[in-house]
Amino acid sequence: MEPKIKHSSPVVPPGGRKEMIRIRDLHKRFGDNHVLKGFSLTLHEGESLVVMGKSGSGKSVMIKCLVGLMEPDEGSVEVLGKEISTLGQSELDELRSDIGFLFQGSALYDSMTVRENLEFPMRRHAQKLGLGKDTLPFVLEALENVGLAHAIDLMPVELSGGMKRRVALARALILKPKLIFYDEPTSGLDPITSKEIIELMRSIQRKYGTSSLIITHDVDCARVISERILLLVEGINYAEGTYLELSGSSDPKIEAFFKK
Repeated sequence: MEPKIKHSSPVVPPGGRKEMIRIRDLHKRFGDNHVLKGFSLTLHEGESLVVMGKSGSGKSVMIKCLVGLMEPDEGSVEVLGKEISTLGQSELDELRSDIGFLFQGSALYDSMTVRENLEFPMRRHAQKLGLGKDTLPFVLEALENVGLAHAIDLMPVELSGGMKRRVALARALILKPKLIFYDEPTSGLDPITSKEIIELMRSIQRKYGTSSLIITHDVDCARVISERILLLVEGINYAEGTYLELSGSSDPKIEAFFKK
């Protein structure tokens, strides 16, 4: 089955779910290097959308434009109904508190305990969240969600790779975000641990109904976790559809993603 090729009109899932992210005709250049050439994307409420692209294709640039760390040359970026280009720094900070990040490599602070790593984003947004001095219940809830309440006083150096990824996921959940961005969530993990992380992501999706944007090269991760997959090729949203639709394509540019 050939997937429909979409350049500026992403698929709208049934049920008319509202848009959580809307990117239209995004362009970004670095000198003569035109990385994004009219990229478009829509993420709907409660959806898990996987974005796949080769190294250097612009996935990280797209994420930076999404959260206001980089300004696009052309196009529009709306997150939770707000146009990013119109927001000041305080408004951006407030918006970012509604977004959880699972960074590639986990990005835990080595000098902090697990508890302190989770408390860090909470302290930054304590006033908005109405938090008192006792953050322990929130930390324990987040750690219990990932099965690591017993590791609360450990240092990152005492954790395995899989445990670090779980702690990083707990930190992404601590503010109860409306959106979660996953950057290569299974990168560097063995196959068994990768499956555990994927199942944990699915469990969290079911429990909280968060909208998830997942950047990955892991075809198995994309197959299991995605509701839709979008392929970023040559600076545009070259194709999108379900795993079955895309993996069954005879288009060489699409086939390249699914060959093992």
